[in-house]
Amino acid sequence: MQLPEHGANPLRLYERLGLEVPDRVLDFSENVNPLGVPEKVRKSWPELLSALPHYPDPEGEPFRSAAAAHHGVPGNRVLAGNGAAELFSVIADRYRGRTALLIHPTFSEYRTTLLSKGAKCADLVADPADPEFPEGRVLENMSDADVLYICNPNNPTGVRIPKETIRRLAEHGLRTGCELVIDEAFMDFAGEEHSFIPELVEFPNAVVVRSMTKMYAIPGIRLGYMIGSADRIAAQRHAVPHWNVNGIASRIGTLCFDEEEFRRRTIRYCREERQQLAGFLEAAGCTVTESETNYISFRPEKSAGLYRAMLGQGIVLRHSENFLGMDGAWFRVGIKEREKMKILKEALAGWFGEDSFS
Repeated sequence: MQLPEHGANPLRLYERLGLEVPDRVLDFSENVNPLGVPEKVRKSWPELLSALPHYPDPEGEPFRSAAAAHHGVPGNRVLAGNGAAELFSVIADRYRGRTALLIHPTFSEYRTTLLSKGAKCADLVADPADPEFPEGRVLENMSDADVLYICNPNNPTGVRIPKETIRRLAEHGLRTGCELVIDEAFMDFAGEEHSFIPELVEFPNAVVVRSMTKMYAIPGIRLGYMIGSADRIAAQRHAVPHWNVNGIASRIGTLCFDEEEFRRRTIRYCREERQQLAGFLEAAGCTVTESETNYISFRPEKSAGLYRAMLGQGIVLRHSENFLGMDGAWFRVGIKEREKMKILKEALAGWFGEDSFS
């Protein structure tokens, strides 16, 4: 039976597999901020309800301007979206009948949206255990592609590609006529200094897509944005529905950009928990990716049966059945609260046959 292509929605997973739902289910397959929604958003909720009787701004204001100010770019270079998923669908339509180069394993939505819009996909598979980006192979294949999709940091490995590497890819794209779509949904966790957004002014062939879901734990309202040249953004704006960003989402997103201390605490917490989990998994003989995000991927010495065994204990891992190059042998784990991380390690220790864990 085919497993769901995305994490989250664990009850649907149990239903699809015909498994009884345990009394306690801990979902490590989704990877939003374990610290939860920023306090400023919680406190503002009664005031936010005042937006309900009114139509939202058609360009996503005040969120669009807040995103522009956050990154130091003009507002006409920002397109607000009903989540990054909507933006990827809009972007994919640009490449109808053209060829997109995808580097696997990576986020499955690129391929799904591209194929649905009539684009062709060229797949380059890299070794998820190798932290080095296959730059030479990518440069070679770009000559036959109209667009290159880059996930940075990568999902599902969490590995970050150096900005200098992406710059070389963008320069090569200018020479060969290959555009770049750079997905920075998890860049908040690695550090804003690694973002390619400041470089976009030199590269009209590139766009960056960002998500508000991950850092601010707000997947329920769907909110994201894209930054590129003014001409590119103007062209893509015609493809989005009117009022595509709801009024409450726009206001919440605006509040989130003010949460500098919240972001620092999140980065610090995720780094500490990620390092502890990585050390535990490596001690158990697992291969672990060098993630810089709020999740890591690991390959145990024995993977057969692990996924269902964890489900039986109410622990949902992210499978890798639909990640090319991982092929079910790897698992992704989202960082959660400390008590949940302890429960996860206890369950995995039992599977690995360990008497203790750290």
